[in-house]
Amino acid sequence: MKSEDAVDDTVLFDVEGRTAVITLNRPRALNALTHPMVLRISEALTAWERDPAVAQVLIRGAGERGLCAGGDIRAIHDDAKAGTTASADFWRDEYRLNARIARYPKPYVALMDGIVMGGGVGVSAHGDVRIVTERSRIAMPETGIGFVPDIGGTHLLGRAPGELGTHLALTGSAVGAADALLCDLADHFVPAARLADLTAGLLAGAPVRQVLARYAGRPTAPAELTERRPWIDRCYTADTVEEIVERLFGEGDPAAKEAAETLLAKSPTSLKVTLAAVRRARELGSLEKVLAQEYRVSCNALRSPDLVEGIRAQVIDKDRAPRWSPATLSEVTDEGVARFFAPLGADRELRL
Repeated sequence: MKSEDAVDDTVLFDVEGRTAVITLNRPRALNALTHPMVLRISEALTAWERDPAVAQVLIRGAGERGLCAGGDIRAIHDDAKAGTTASADFWRDEYRLNARIARYPKPYVALMDGIVMGGGVGVSAHGDVRIVTERSRIAMPETGIGFVPDIGGTHLLGRAPGELGTHLALTGSAVGAADALLCDLADHFVPAARLADLTAGLLAGAPVRQVLARYAGRPTAPAELTERRPWIDRCYTADTVEEIVERLFGEGDPAAKEAAETLLAKSPTSLKVTLAAVRRARELGSLEKVLAQEYRVSCNALRSPDLVEGIRAQVIDKDRAPRWSPATLSEVTDEGVARFFAPLGADRELRL
């Protein structure tokens, strides 16, 4: 029987040499983030920022499957159905952590090995040393559950070359190491078999740049998006999601046709809001401004029927047959999209 003051081991902290280590420790849940985990990481970063003995920070995931699959979307489903504020409270602290990581004054090293999705991208891709392996699968798959890319995802994807980020944001497609590097979601490739040696080098006190020079290399598989970029750039510059789909079908390329069919399976509302969010993010510029926008969108999405329905279909019942409302792109109005960007009220906005 656990005592009431039992230690929370869902995230572990250690300092060895001059390297502070964060280990997300929920391997059975693919290291999915909870609100207490976010708060504890933020507290640790505060302490290490002030500690002259800590020169750099490393974040990694326990187990062999990945760094982090995101947040607990079952909890978001339950919160949306109940109309409570748990998700909004979680996102407020999570987005603040994302901004904190982006401006952290010491090298923040993220081992983006295996699955890295949603909130996992938030605690890694805003760092300044982002390492992928041949096992990396990085995605922002929110449109498939009736949601919209958050955690600064529209900022990251909006800055990707050409329209690659728009393609990834709308389709929710996962990318491997080479494409992550191409899209500026990562900085370095290290073979998975060398991660233990790289980590040991950091823990021995070597500066991260020196360790990377020893172990970083080139991805073994090519970037698939390089070959696809011509039709991606042609199609995703369209003004509307409907026109994007039409252009994709008109390309005569099997991969473009597959992308169009993927889009038609996603939440029509989420697709239109996501397209608007990515384009607005480009205009906003700073990560902090984009996170404030994403917080509005996320909170307003809690009142959207598609969020509850999408999580039900993909995660709870797993019938993979969501009944979106509205059901088609043509039924989603400009006014319906605008509601997601509506102010929350002065006392509820995200301040960074």
